[in-house]
Amino acid sequence: MQKTLVILSLLASSQAFAADKEKPFSMDGEFGFISTSGNTDTTSIKGKISAHQELEMWSNDYKFEALYKKDEVNDVSQTTAQKYFLSGQGNYKLANPDHRVFGFVSHEDDRFSSFDYQSTIAAGWSQKLWQDDDSKFSYSIGPGYSFAKRQTGESENGLIVRASMDYRLKISETAQFKQLVSSEVGSDNTKSKSESSVSAQISDGFSLKVSLVLDHNSDVPDGKENLDTQTAVTLVYTFF
Repeated sequence: MQKTLVILSLLASSQAFAADKEKPFSMDGEFGFISTSGNTDTTSIKGKISAHQELEMWSNDYKFEALYKKDEVNDVSQTTAQKYFLSGQGNYKLANPDHRVFGFVSHEDDRFSSFDYQSTIAAGWSQKLWQDDDSKFSYSIGPGYSFAKRQTGESENGLIVRASMDYRLKISETAQFKQLVSSEVGSDNTKSKSESSVSAQISDGFSLKVSLVLDHNSDVPDGKENLDTQTAVTLVYTFF
């Protein structure tokens, strides 16, 4: 599994925090590509689509990510990373719109991890603790069920508890920090993910973004790493 990926991409993202500035629907699109030749031959492709929907009674988030990497190993071209991830979360607003009930689904297919696939369904309590012009923080927690199949062919299905948090801070009028964390705790395995990023506007419509993604599985076989890391430097374009 690759440890570091540096990409240039096109990405649309909303940076407004105040509730009255939230758009009914926004979508971010990201694509990155690296190709090197000579002493080292590599090809890396990363794509990502994320969308947010803000309605009167619902607040919904959708995400799709894909990663592919090919390297020349001993003069033979080999695929060294191939990963797909998609998720969706719907938050139903209660009498206090900051108090919500959520439903979550996800599916991950990572060819070079310890698992053929890992899927999750969960539901529970979600709350926006605060949201102002400079920052916002929300979390969700609840029970769920995981469906997983290891590379050995062994299935691991069982109850889990899923928790996540989303923190965003406007550092200045042109810079933003974002921290996303999630963990799915089960009897067989605990799957956790952290994504930290800082973006800074460099011109009208363009920003530079630096991000670090950590993927961790507590139970992996010998020869596999518990932690996968991905570092990216991206060029961000705001479409709307």
